[in-house]
Amino acid sequence: MIIEQVILSADEGQRQRLGSALACVVGPTQVQPGCLSCRLFQNSQDPDEFLIEVKWEAVDGLMSHLRSDTYKHLLLLMELSPSTPVLQFYTVEEVRGLELVQQARDHPIEST
Repeated sequence: MIIEQVILSADEGQRQRLGSALACVVGPTQVQPGCLSCRLFQNSQDPDEFLIEVKWEAVDGLMSHLRSDTYKHLLLLMELSPSTPVLQFYTVEEVRGLELVQQARDHPIEST
């Protein structure tokens, strides 16, 4: 799995407009082949900052997305950002859930 994260900031007075523009990217991204999820977040401590997080099944889907018109729209929004956007891709080899918490709680490490 690959996790893509894009962090953008809105110009002063443009928070609503940027949020709406980013929301328009979510739907078309979600239906692209290989997309597991696409979510838009707004920073509670800095409401002018937004995060789009997309989880991809494999690199093929991500590469197709990077060549899409939807991504072209996102790149344009990144160029208009008043501060340098943050763009990161994480390759995840394993995903674990509650079973990891249970394992850690059942077998605590003894401190010396």
